[in-house]
Amino acid sequence: MREVFRRFSEGAAQVVGSYWAFLAACALVVGWALSGAYFSFSDTWQLIINTGTTIVTFLMVFLIQSTQNREARVVSLKLDELLCGTQGARTRMVELDMMSDDDLEQVHREFLRLSEKYAPLVGDRLAHVAQELSERRRGSAARPPA
Repeated sequence: MREVFRRFSEGAAQVVGSYWAFLAACALVVGWALSGAYFSFSDTWQLIINTGTTIVTFLMVFLIQSTQNREARVVSLKLDELLCGTQGARTRMVELDMMSDDDLEQVHREFLRLSEKYAPLVGDRLAHVAQELSERRRGSAARPPA
């Protein structure tokens, strides 16, 4: 059952996140608005759009949360793999999601301290990379196409 919901939620998220779904929703709202004169802008006419949008919003919250949870877990596992496979990496970072908020704050402060200490080195390295990219762009623009 869980697998069926996962496949449904991913498929539905793809469909409702598309350009065509947005256009269909806009057309539905425009159609509803244009029908207002025919129904004398009655309370029932208003209730239809209010109820419809409330139901869709309610269901979409769960659908979107499901797909976001899965994506976050996938990204986390990929980063864990990179950490575990990198020599010299602090593999305790794999367990960040199990740390308390106080422990996370301590790790955050440690990275702030490290960034302040090594910022000049990183800044110089970034400037070097930017310069190299600029030179490559100028070099490729000067070369005639093959």
